[in-house]
Formats: sequence, structure tokens, C-alpha cells
Amino acid sequence: MIIAANLKTNLTRSATHKYMQEIEKYSKASSSEVIIFPAMTSLDNFKIDKTIVGAQNAYPTVNGAFTGEIGLEQLDEFGIKTILIGHSERRHILHESQEFLVEKFNYFKKLGFKIVYCVGEPKAIREAGKEEMLTYITKQYEGIDTTYENLIIAYEPVWAIGTGITPTLEDIEDVHTELKKKSPAPLLYGGSVKVNNAKEVLNLNNVDGILVGSAALYAEHFGLMIQYSDEL
Repeated sequence: MIIAANLKTNLTRSATHKYMQEIEKYSKASSSEVIIFPAMTSLDNFKIDKTIVGAQNAYPTVNGAFTGEIGLEQLDEFGIKTILIGHSERRHILHESQEFLVEKFNYFKKLGFKIVYCVGEPKAIREAGKEEMLTYITKQYEGIDTTYENLIIAYEPVWAIGTGITPTLEDIEDVHTELKKKSPAPLLYGGSVKVNNAKEVLNLNNVDGILVGSAALYAEHFGLMIQYSDEL
């Protein structure tokens, strides 16, 4: 199982250090792979052994004139070799195109990074029916090497992120079954995963883990999710 947390624009560096120490305790006691994506200014050399630290975003460059971005030079400083690409907030709020996401993907693939690549659909597409939804998601696979050995895919229904609304367990399992046909990579579910539904989601067929957002900000709650993964 893979249990990942996207902390987004939350927690200071000091708070993140405390958070990482708490999560490391759960991580060491677990057989699951635990990945944390801290806020960009909270990246640091954490005193951890098992928990993996990833970057929420980076520009496909070593360094250069890219205001507001970080590149490989900044990731190397902290030994980071894991990155989140294609998150719905990067696609829909910051308007990153599929072409640019493919450029990022290929850049970090050449460097051997572990890539957590996100796909998902907005509410209007979901309501248009399963066929249109799958067509929409399939376009997000275009240009992506779905056989890349260090690839992890995360399915995130956009309309469920941060809303508290979660698809039914049957819907999650159905979409995951379809997406599993597109890639042999581990497939995570993300979208209003909380401590009170994580165990049920993790128990579904073709769900290889979870990508947790706001609910992961509570170290104790996220720690319980890590423990749930070992109980299945």
C-alpha cells in the first residue's frame, strides 16, 4: 500500500518538522510506503529514515529565470527524488496544460524520479456519464509513459477535493477498475479521504493506496490511515 499526503499551502517549516517526526513513528511501524508532500517553503533536511518527502511542484529545469518556481537544484539540496505532477489544482487553478505536464513528466522521468501523476474529472464531466468521463480522463494520459517503473497514478475526482463529498465506494471501485486497464502502475484514490472512510476505500479492489489532502494535516488522523493500511 502507498499512503500519501499532500499538505498543499499549509504548515510552516517549524510545524512541518514536528509533523514529520510524528508521521515517521507511524511510518516506521508500517509496511506501507508513506509519502509526504510539504509546502514548498517547508522543504528541508528532515530527520527521518522511512518516510519519503516529495515536492508538490517543480519547473523542468536545473535552475534559471523562472520567477516563483523551484528547479532541480533546489530539490537536490534536500535529496528529493519524488514529485507530484498533474494535480487538479495545478490543472484547473493554475491552468497547466497537458503539453506542459508531459514536459514536466519527461524531464523528471529522465532523472529517475518517483512520479505521482494525478488524473480526474470535474463535476460537469462526471454528470455527463461514464463514457464521457472516461474519455476526459483518458486525454490526461496522453503523452505519459504509463509503463514507467517509478510511476504512481492518483485518481482524484475534482468535484470531491476539499468538498467533503466522496463518490460511493462502488463508483470508486468502478473507475479504478477501468483505469487499471490503462497502466500497471499503482493506483491511488484521492478526494475527500478522511479517517472515517479511509479503511473502506483502502479495502476496495484496484485501490493501491490513498492520496490525502486536508485530512492529512492532522498527524494523528493521517497516522491512523497508515495503520489502517496494515490491517487489510
